[in-house]
Amino acid sequence: MQLTITIEGKLLGRAKPLFANWCIPLPIELSSDSNHLTLQELLTKIILKDIEAFCTRQEQRRLTHVLTKSQIQQGVELGKVEMGGSDLQYEVDSQAAVDKALQAFEDGLYFVFVDEEQQLDLDGVERQRDPINTDKCWVSFLKRQ
Repeated sequence: MQLTITIEGKLLGRAKPLFANWCIPLPIELSSDSNHLTLQELLTKIILKDIEAFCTRQEQRRLTHVLTKSQIQQGVELGKVEMGGSDLQYEVDSQAAVDKALQAFEDGLYFVFVDEEQQLDLDGVERQRDPINTDKCWVSFLKRQ
């Protein structure tokens, strides 16, 4: 059984989420009972997956797309109509991103909840649910204002 992690982000005092929820699969060897995943490993996996998605989006923006009327209308409603053709070459230092995120957690700039249980230590993940009986896990990030 593969564990799927749903990531959500919230800002203290605001109802609107910071970003749309997204999911990542956790390899079966890390979701088994014999290997425990630390919060540091979990955060690293989430950050690296987000960087991978960013690079994919950046690559897709290089291509010019033909938009439908509904896509143009949706862009107008959002305040930006984008057809692509942007040659954005933002370099991402993955290790620096991981280091900054872990330091921000240690500094208390955001809180992490796994299945509604606040995580206080990077060296462990406390999970109330039995990972063998469920294939889904929620990871919530709560950012201080």
